Amino acid sequence: MPDGLTAAEIGMWQAFQNGSRYDLSSGDADVDDPHGGHPWGPERSVRARVICLLMLDGPPALPGRVSSIKLTGVQITGKLDVAGGTVEPYVEMKGCRFEKEIVLPESRFSTLRLVDCSIPRFEAARLHTEGDLHLPRCHVHRGIRLTDAQIGTDLLLNQAVVHRDRRGRTLTGDGLTVGQDFQAELMESHGEMSLRGAQIGVSLSLRGSRLLNPYGSKALNAPQLTVERTLYMTPAAASNPPLTGGSTPARGVRVQKFESQGGMRLDDGRFGDAIDFEQARFDMQNEQELSLRRIQVPELRFLGEKPARGSVVLSGAKIVNLVDKSTSWPGPGQLRVGGFTYENLVPRGSFPLARRLEWVLSATPEYSPEPYEKLATVLRNSGEDADAREVLLAKQRRRRETLPLAGKFWGYAQDWTVAYGYRPGRAAVWMAVLWALGALAFTQYSPPRLKDGEGPEWNAPLYALDLLVPVINLGQDGYWRVEGHWQWAAAALVLLGWILATTVAAGATRLLRRG
Repeated sequence: MPDGLTAAEIGMWQAFQNGSRYDLSSGDADVDDPHGGHPWGPERSVRARVICLLMLDGPPALPGRVSSIKLTGVQITGKLDVAGGTVEPYVEMKGCRFEKEIVLPESRFSTLRLVDCSIPRFEAARLHTEGDLHLPRCHVHRGIRLTDAQIGTDLLLNQAVVHRDRRGRTLTGDGLTVGQDFQAELMESHGEMSLRGAQIGVSLSLRGSRLLNPYGSKALNAPQLTVERTLYMTPAAASNPPLTGGSTPARGVRVQKFESQGGMRLDDGRFGDAIDFEQARFDMQNEQELSLRRIQVPELRFLGEKPARGSVVLSGAKIVNLVDKSTSWPGPGQLRVGGFTYENLVPRGSFPLARRLEWVLSATPEYSPEPYEKLATVLRNSGEDADAREVLLAKQRRRRETLPLAGKFWGYAQDWTVAYGYRPGRAAVWMAVLWALGALAFTQYSPPRLKDGEGPEWNAPLYALDLLVPVINLGQDGYWRVEGHWQWAAAALVLLGWILATTVAAGATRLLRRG
């Protein structure tokens, strides 16, 4: 044992050799609160350099014991710095206060657990652990840095409160690798949480967390994030002890929703099972985005609250199942879906086709055929042919608004007659009505023959039908001299017949091309 150790440090040294817990707490919850204002005297303080000595070059354990650092209610003075070192003993600290930052870059641990501790800053770039890294309920005042760190099993930040560093970041985990789960449930992040290029071996859970960044543009910045299973941004039950992990809360337990204040970037992410936004709340400024560009995920559960401001961007995303609610999507101009592909729609609750068309309209402030065609394809593949035709009809009507006056006139003609070919039964109805009107009108008229003795007997119904059908000769047209207003009536039937025939042909061509 080195000379000059204090009484508290001698007790810690002996507990290390014995593998037992060293507890300096007073038993008074208010006094022992590491985040409270009660001062802890020298009788509860140990120097960080003594702990570093135990970590890196501690004495052998007593016979039959395993040396470990287990501290409770201890105040650590000075900087805990084991950068580049290999720490073999098990390390666990509960309810402790750190006077200065923890510095662990390029160090190696078996398992490191800091529970309910007050930490000025946690600096651990390229940290390597064979087991877990736990920081639950810790308050970190100037951010956590885990750039390119490798966590062997689980990373836990449940109920942690983390404030920003000088770069505005609470957690810098760019290039972070976690072997199993990354749990940050009921966490409070007061700045930007950065996970660019991070890889999570199982699931990433942000259930019930609050990512608050009123200082910058993004609350979560995680492009190229890889999660082998599911990303959860769902509610969690807040109780004592905390009940998280998606369990059903007991009666009377408060449920806290996931909340993000600021933009969120998940561009180019890969997710093995799902992204779950159930009941999530996104509070964004007008220029901020919930950006899901080019993500790939089997299932997107877009079931959160409707964002009042900001944009939701799904451009280039590839999804198999889109599980959504009609009340979750933002309004016109707040949704962008260029190149967005999905295979199945799984609406939660009522989502009528009219609302789905409003969804497409919100995504296309300027006309684009792609979202309509994609929606129609998905509906047709699921057996909803009538709805698919309605979507394509809505596409043509939307396109008509972009045409010049002549194109609009022709579009209205196609719409009123055969609904652009998507309601072909209309053509038969119009033909029958016009034929009946023409036959009734021409029964009141007996025109003279063009040449005496030539041609069939006058037949008003056949004559009207011969005028209406432009490509079939029924043997009536061309043998009679029609004059005066009857000539105008005949010309009108011919013109309407050609319009009907042309629109039917255009609709048939469209149907064949679609098939």
